[in-house]
Amino acid sequence: MKLYFTPGACSLSPHIAIRELGLDVEFEAVNLGTKVTATGENFKSANPKGYVPALLLDNGELLTEGAVIVQLLADLKPEAGLIPKPGTLERYRVQEWLNFIATELHKGFSPLYNPKCPDEWKTVVHANLIARFGIVEERLSKGDYLMGEKFTVADAYLYTILTWAPWVKLDLSSFTHIPAFVARVAARPAVQSTHAFEKAAR
Repeated sequence: MKLYFTPGACSLSPHIAIRELGLDVEFEAVNLGTKVTATGENFKSANPKGYVPALLLDNGELLTEGAVIVQLLADLKPEAGLIPKPGTLERYRVQEWLNFIATELHKGFSPLYNPKCPDEWKTVVHANLIARFGIVEERLSKGDYLMGEKFTVADAYLYTILTWAPWVKLDLSSFTHIPAFVARVAARPAVQSTHAFEKAAR
């Protein structure tokens, strides 16, 4: 398998999952501006969507959308417990969080990366994100991770989104449990090795 990634982008989430699981996966960095990979490949030929993450499977098929990719990865090593068993309520709870992060948090950052977005609208976007992160804060008051004391792929995705806050000047200082969560996840060996790899690939 091969993961197409861009340092600092949302592909950080499946990258963390891969290292947590110890999977043998090739990595291919993508310049999202030029749509050219580190080996000179036209990324849009591989993935017409033109964004990361994208996972090239061993059968030649390409899987996109990070919230889906991390589920496939976790299912490759179910004994690692990065996602609950299919058919259980806990599995649906992780999927619930993955969807919330993707639609309410991840996409909520998009206007803040648009240079044409007026400041007054950025103020509204910030307020909306803070309200949604309030839901996360309340959940994290009940345990170290979204599912309690067990780290899952939903935590990898949440952590990825939270790393963007300083870049868009989103002030999360009013929260207590979210900063503690970021520090807790950042200290995981797999997360540290992921950051080191992506830093070297910049």
